[in-house]
Amino acid sequence: MTLQTDTADKVAKIAFHHGVPWEEAYGYAQAIKTGNIIYVSGQLSHDDTGAFVGGAPLDDAGKVTDFSMMELQMRTTYLNIGKILAQAGADWSNVVEETLFVLDVPAAFAVARKVRSEFYGEASPRVASNLIGVSALAMPQQLIEVALRADLTAS
Repeated sequence: MTLQTDTADKVAKIAFHHGVPWEEAYGYAQAIKTGNIIYVSGQLSHDDTGAFVGGAPLDDAGKVTDFSMMELQMRTTYLNIGKILAQAGADWSNVVEETLFVLDVPAAFAVARKVRSEFYGEASPRVASNLIGVSALAMPQQLIEVALRADLTAS
């Protein structure tokens, strides 16, 4: 956790990190808390050391050949989100909006309700949600990335 204050507008920004290598390489925080709002950067499927979990198989051109790892990647991504929320003093009840970026929309829809229900604790969580199909993500074997916003006054 890092406290930074923007002196131009006096807004305190508290940064949260997983401590994985790409935070330094890319230069970003996993989340920023300002007041009661927590902005969580795109999270992905990795363990505590930063090793990717559930990588999708690739062909010789580096394109994904099988999307069956979507559930594992989604679950691991949500686990990582939970860790960041906890660092910021929040939990899943505080989430007000999420955006899922996925390589395959049907594969994501097939598992999203099950996985999301596990974390939110209900089949139809009260959260604005966007599921967006994209052509590529940060890592070639990555199938999903999730960004969200939480409000500590919401529950």
